[in-house]
Amino acid sequence: MRNDWDDEQLLAELREAMRARRAVPSWFVGTGKSAYAWHNIDAELAQLTYDSQTDADRVAVVRSENASIRALTFTSAHLSIELEVAGDSLLGQVIPLQAGTLEARTKAAVTTSPVDEAGFFALEPIPASPFQLRFRATDGAYVMTGWITL
Repeated sequence: MRNDWDDEQLLAELREAMRARRAVPSWFVGTGKSAYAWHNIDAELAQLTYDSQTDADRVAVVRSENASIRALTFTSAHLSIELEVAGDSLLGQVIPLQAGTLEARTKAAVTTSPVDEAGFFALEPIPASPFQLRFRATDGAYVMTGWITL
Protein backbone atom coordinates (compact mmCIF):
# COMPACT_ATOMS: atom_id res chain seq x y z
CA MET A 1 0.00 0.00 0.00
CA ARG A 2 1.20 3.47 -0.80
CA ASN A 3 2.00 5.70 2.19
CA ASP A 4 1.09 8.97 0.47
CA TRP A 5 -2.67 8.19 0.08
CA ASP A 6 -5.12 9.84 2.42
CA ASP A 7 -8.33 8.27 3.69
CA GLU A 8 -10.48 9.80 0.94
CA GLN A 9 -8.30 8.34 -1.80
CA LEU A 10 -8.41 4.90 -0.15
CA LEU A 11 -12.20 5.04 0.18
CA ALA A 12 -12.55 6.10 -3.47
CA GLU A 13 -10.44 3.15 -4.61
CA LEU A 14 -12.44 0.79 -2.38
CA ARG A 15 -15.72 2.10 -3.85
CA GLU A 16 -14.37 1.53 -7.37
CA ALA A 17 -13.31 -2.03 -6.49
CA MET A 18 -16.77 -2.80 -5.07
CA ARG A 19 -18.46 -1.31 -8.16
CA ALA A 20 -16.29 -3.50 -10.42
CA ARG A 21 -17.13 -6.58 -8.34
CA ARG A 22 -20.88 -5.98 -8.75
CA ALA A 23 -20.42 -5.79 -12.53
CA VAL A 24 -19.36 -9.46 -12.69
CA PRO A 25 -22.39 -11.71 -13.38
CA SER A 26 -23.34 -14.02 -10.50
CA TRP A 27 -23.36 -17.09 -12.77
CA PHE A 28 -19.73 -16.36 -13.65
CA VAL A 29 -18.73 -16.17 -9.98
CA GLY A 30 -20.63 -19.42 -9.27
CA THR A 31 -18.90 -21.21 -12.12
CA GLY A 32 -15.50 -20.10 -10.83
CA LYS A 33 -16.24 -21.27 -7.30
CA SER A 34 -17.53 -24.63 -8.58
CA ALA A 35 -14.31 -25.20 -10.47
CA TYR A 36 -12.37 -25.25 -7.20
CA ALA A 37 -14.95 -26.85 -4.90
CA TRP A 38 -14.50 -30.44 -3.78
CA HIS A 39 -17.86 -31.77 -4.88
CA ASN A 40 -18.53 -35.39 -3.98
CA ILE A 41 -15.17 -35.87 -2.30
CA ASP A 42 -16.63 -38.92 -0.54
CA ALA A 43 -17.82 -40.54 -3.82
CA GLU A 44 -16.02 -43.50 -5.27
CA LEU A 45 -15.51 -43.26 -9.04
CA ALA A 46 -16.86 -46.11 -11.19
CA GLN A 47 -14.88 -46.59 -14.40
CA LEU A 48 -16.40 -47.72 -17.70
CA THR A 49 -15.21 -51.32 -18.02
CA TYR A 50 -17.50 -52.60 -20.79
CA ASP A 51 -19.38 -51.03 -23.70
CA SER A 52 -21.15 -53.42 -26.10
CA GLN A 53 -20.86 -50.85 -28.89
CA THR A 54 -17.06 -50.88 -28.66
CA ASP A 55 -17.03 -54.67 -28.27
CA ALA A 56 -19.29 -55.08 -31.32
CA ASP A 57 -16.85 -53.03 -33.40
CA ARG A 58 -14.04 -55.43 -32.49
CA VAL A 59 -15.96 -58.62 -33.37
CA ALA A 60 -17.81 -57.25 -36.41
CA VAL A 61 -15.95 -59.62 -38.71
CA VAL A 62 -17.25 -62.65 -36.78
CA ARG A 63 -20.84 -61.56 -36.25
CA SER A 64 -23.28 -60.72 -39.02
CA GLU A 65 -25.79 -58.83 -36.81
CA ASN A 66 -25.39 -56.26 -34.05
CA ALA A 67 -27.41 -56.45 -30.86
CA SER A 68 -30.27 -53.96 -30.70
CA ILE A 69 -29.59 -53.18 -27.03
CA ARG A 70 -26.49 -51.34 -25.93
CA ALA A 71 -24.95 -52.52 -22.67
CA LEU A 72 -22.52 -50.62 -20.45
CA THR A 73 -20.80 -51.63 -17.21
CA PHE A 74 -19.22 -49.22 -14.73
CA THR A 75 -17.04 -50.77 -12.04
CA SER A 76 -15.68 -49.38 -8.78
CA ALA A 77 -13.77 -51.10 -6.01
CA HIS A 78 -16.99 -52.08 -4.21
CA LEU A 79 -19.74 -52.39 -6.82
CA SER A 80 -20.73 -52.39 -10.46
CA ILE A 81 -23.51 -50.57 -12.26
CA GLU A 82 -24.76 -52.45 -15.30
CA LEU A 83 -26.84 -50.51 -17.83
CA GLU A 84 -28.92 -51.41 -20.86
CA VAL A 85 -30.06 -48.75 -23.29
CA ALA A 86 -33.43 -49.92 -24.60
CA GLY A 87 -35.53 -47.51 -26.65
CA ASP A 88 -35.99 -44.36 -24.58
CA SER A 89 -35.27 -46.12 -21.27
CA LEU A 90 -32.11 -46.76 -19.32
CA LEU A 91 -32.48 -50.01 -17.36
CA GLY A 92 -29.91 -51.16 -14.87
CA GLN A 93 -28.80 -53.13 -11.89
CA VAL A 94 -26.35 -52.49 -9.07
CA ILE A 95 -24.14 -55.46 -8.17
CA PRO A 96 -23.82 -56.65 -5.44
CA LEU A 97 -27.58 -56.35 -5.03
CA GLN A 98 -28.55 -53.44 -2.79
CA ALA A 99 -31.18 -50.76 -2.48
CA GLY A 100 -30.58 -47.05 -2.75
CA THR A 101 -31.13 -44.04 -4.97
CA LEU A 102 -29.74 -43.37 -8.44
CA GLU A 103 -29.42 -39.89 -9.92
CA ALA A 104 -28.82 -39.03 -13.56
CA ARG A 105 -27.30 -35.53 -13.62
CA THR A 106 -27.00 -33.32 -16.65
CA LYS A 107 -25.74 -29.75 -16.66
CA ALA A 108 -29.38 -28.59 -16.52
CA ALA A 109 -31.33 -31.16 -14.47
CA VAL A 110 -31.30 -34.11 -12.07
CA THR A 111 -33.52 -37.18 -12.53
CA THR A 112 -33.86 -39.49 -9.53
CA SER A 113 -34.82 -43.17 -9.56
CA PRO A 114 -35.23 -45.57 -6.65
CA VAL A 115 -33.08 -48.71 -6.71
CA ASP A 116 -34.93 -51.70 -5.24
CA GLU A 117 -33.52 -54.45 -2.98
CA ALA A 118 -32.61 -56.51 -6.05
CA GLY A 119 -30.51 -53.59 -7.33
CA PHE A 120 -32.83 -52.79 -10.25
CA PHE A 121 -33.65 -49.29 -11.51
CA ALA A 122 -35.12 -47.60 -14.59
CA LEU A 123 -34.60 -44.07 -15.90
CA GLU A 124 -37.01 -42.57 -18.41
CA PRO A 125 -36.35 -40.78 -20.63
CA ILE A 126 -32.65 -41.19 -21.30
CA PRO A 127 -30.95 -37.79 -20.93
CA ALA A 128 -30.46 -36.16 -24.33
CA SER A 129 -27.20 -34.51 -23.28
CA PRO A 130 -24.10 -35.88 -21.50
CA PHE A 131 -24.98 -37.16 -18.02
CA GLN A 132 -23.39 -38.61 -14.92
CA LEU A 133 -24.84 -41.37 -12.72
CA ARG A 134 -24.61 -41.15 -8.94
CA PHE A 135 -25.66 -44.08 -6.75
CA ARG A 136 -26.11 -43.76 -3.02
CA ALA A 137 -26.80 -47.06 -1.22
CA THR A 138 -29.01 -47.20 1.85
CA ASP A 139 -25.89 -48.14 3.85
CA GLY A 140 -24.22 -44.86 2.80
CA ALA A 141 -21.91 -46.10 0.02
CA TYR A 142 -21.62 -43.47 -2.70
CA VAL A 143 -20.45 -44.21 -6.25
CA MET A 144 -20.53 -42.02 -9.34
CA THR A 145 -19.58 -42.45 -12.98
CA GLY A 146 -17.78 -40.09 -15.27
CA TRP A 147 -19.77 -38.21 -17.90
CA ILE A 148 -21.67 -40.49 -20.29
CA THR A 149 -22.69 -39.64 -23.84
CA LEU A 150 -24.90 -42.14 -25.65
